[in-house]
Amino acid sequence: VQLQASGGGLAQPGGSLRLSCTAPGFGMHNFAIAWFRQASGKEREDIAAISVRSDDTYYSESAKGRFTISRDNAENAVYLQMNSLKPQDTAVYYCAAGAAYYHKRDRYLAGSPGSYDYWGRGTQVTGLQ
Repeated sequence: VQLQASGGGLAQPGGSLRLSCTAPGFGMHNFAIAWFRQASGKEREDIAAISVRSDDTYYSESAKGRFTISRDNAENAVYLQMNSLKPQDTAVYYCAAGAAYYHKRDRYLAGSPGSYDYWGRGTQVTGLQ
């Protein structure tokens, strides 16, 4: 299984980007999908996640109010809409899939990398100064 993250690029301060996570031949609707990011020289950071049932979403403090995660089962895709981008949002963004975050009651698992079994290649986001 290979998840594919795309949509990264350069963004002016306050600008927007929409990242996409797809997986040809893989039923993403059966999994929770999360976004993580890793800036150069820093540890991986959780950003957002959507539960298996799509009835709950999770956001890190850095993402709340600016980023929105959504799922389109018809397109077999999950999106991360990023608004009000800042230079400190610069990182490689990864999507990941797992079954642990099934329901709202499982939200405590949403931000943990260990909750996800499948990872894709990242996409670079650069927030300009």
